[in-house]
Amino acid sequence: MAASRPLPVTQDLSTLRAKLQGLLRFLKEALSISNAHTVDFYTESVWEQLVDLPPETVLAVLRRSAAEAEAQPSEARPLVAAEREPDITDFPKIFCETSQKLVSVEAFALAVKYYSVQNLGLCTPFEQLLVALRGNQKQRTGENVKPDEFMNLKKSHEVQAMSELISSIADYCGIKQIIDLGSGKGYLSSFLSLKYGLKVYGIDSSNTNTYGAEERNRKLKKHWKIYQRRSKLDVSGLALQVAKERKLQDEIKFKAGIEGVCNSSTSRIASQGKMSTSDFLPDFSGSVISNIRKQMENLHVYSHQKENLCFENAFSLRDLLPVNAIEPTSSSQVPNRKMSEANKERREMTSKPNESNIYSPLTSFITADSELHDIIKDLEDCLMVGLHTCGDLAPNTLRIFTSKSEIKGVCSVGCCYHLLSEEFESPHKECTQEKWGFPMCHYLKEERWCCGRNARMSACLALERVAVGQGLPTESLFYRAVLQDIIKDCYGITKCDRHVGKIYSKSSSFLDYVRKSLKKLGLDEPKLSEEIIMDYYEKYKPRMNELEAFNMLKVVLAPCIETLILLDRLCYLKEQDDIAWSTLVRLFDPVKSPRCYAIIALKKQQ
Repeated sequence: MAASRPLPVTQDLSTLRAKLQGLLRFLKEALSISNAHTVDFYTESVWEQLVDLPPETVLAVLRRSAAEAEAQPSEARPLVAAEREPDITDFPKIFCETSQKLVSVEAFALAVKYYSVQNLGLCTPFEQLLVALRGNQKQRTGENVKPDEFMNLKKSHEVQAMSELISSIADYCGIKQIIDLGSGKGYLSSFLSLKYGLKVYGIDSSNTNTYGAEERNRKLKKHWKIYQRRSKLDVSGLALQVAKERKLQDEIKFKAGIEGVCNSSTSRIASQGKMSTSDFLPDFSGSVISNIRKQMENLHVYSHQKENLCFENAFSLRDLLPVNAIEPTSSSQVPNRKMSEANKERREMTSKPNESNIYSPLTSFITADSELHDIIKDLEDCLMVGLHTCGDLAPNTLRIFTSKSEIKGVCSVGCCYHLLSEEFESPHKECTQEKWGFPMCHYLKEERWCCGRNARMSACLALERVAVGQGLPTESLFYRAVLQDIIKDCYGITKCDRHVGKIYSKSSSFLDYVRKSLKKLGLDEPKLSEEIIMDYYEKYKPRMNELEAFNMLKVVLAPCIETLILLDRLCYLKEQDDIAWSTLVRLFDPVKSPRCYAIIALKKQQ
């Protein structure tokens, strides 16, 4: 049964469209920066075409802006009204009206900050959403599975946060089945299954990933069985201690009773009065039970049910143990008693493996038109999730969610924006594709908006990482840009479809880099002398700061393009009649995981 608790209020479609319109006005001027390719930086004189400022000025302002962002994150303090004045909307002050060049880097930095996801108020705070989903219920801690034992720190951070949210949504909706699209190696799927007892189908297009997920899940289950055996030994040890405690109580009571009879026999005969055993038996129950409860709290013994074990409730200590934890013997001091049906059912569930909390890796290529019943035979009411679904899989996840009645909710974190298909990127090219990765919402379709692949590529850049000192690989980008000028001048090639790849990391110098790159591209490398190659290096080395400054502009602008893509998806969901609630949530630390935003939506109850 789905919960009826209210969820946080989110912005409506008209409000989101107004913010989308403002963002588009800014990007119409700024997108040329993102779409410029650094490979062509010198061959096409990109700096002279797009920026009317010294590179030193640009670098100084952007570094100061990045430092301020690190010291005071935008989610902690949105721009106040005074900062929203003319520099944000008066675009001629950012770009020259005639040349379209950037003329004010300060206004540019303020604008990109203004149009960030956090500052536009598009996100529901993670903790606030968890509280709303759970209501007065305690957090379900699930089983004691430690993800950092099976995955790297980045993946562990992502899986823990996302699985906690998915589990809370599943509880809120009364759902047990999860479909994990683009499940890859199965990290999230396995964790949801083992820790939270959910039935998970992980679907990935790669047979290799599916096989790897099966192997990883097998190892996880092996670890889990070892853990369960260890927990059972802990419980058995506790049961033995309980028996000893009770035996000790009986011995103390018996001894106290004998001494009491001997010491008071004369007075009892004299008085001819009556007495009960409660007059001389000390009360040990408080201290003993308190001590036992403390030891129980230190044991990792968890229920397979939704609720945690609660030591302040009406259950006795025996009720807290699995059915077979204490084997009945003829000398047992524990009296038999009738067990309530609820306690019996709960103990049986604790003792028996839960057949529903399984993880099934499947291989299938998912599109917006995929028929889930053909892939999952026992499809029921479920949630559809995806952790870093690549390219078009993220928007297709939302389309499948809106089109399938069994899917009651969605939680999707996209990535690889550069692999999105764009409907209006090549308007004159004939294509039979009907459903595109971008745009999704009506407004951007009416505008025939196109970002371009280079802009989508730059949307993947991580501003937060640059802000904390994880800078761009400027030298490798510089080498590649100079190489392109060499190829153009010396070989007459203006466009090259082949990629150099990761030759920079294997090169000892610029000269070595150029020679290896020319060989890989199949060009006549010996025809260029060392002197000619190094002349190009010396020619452009003084202008290396231009490339560095330009790449910083692209990094600072990157969150605005990501905002556009996320707003497009959120508006698409708001346009659907059967969606009751939708929002964005920042799930991850953007330094650890730059693609940190989840789109969440729930359907109306039928």
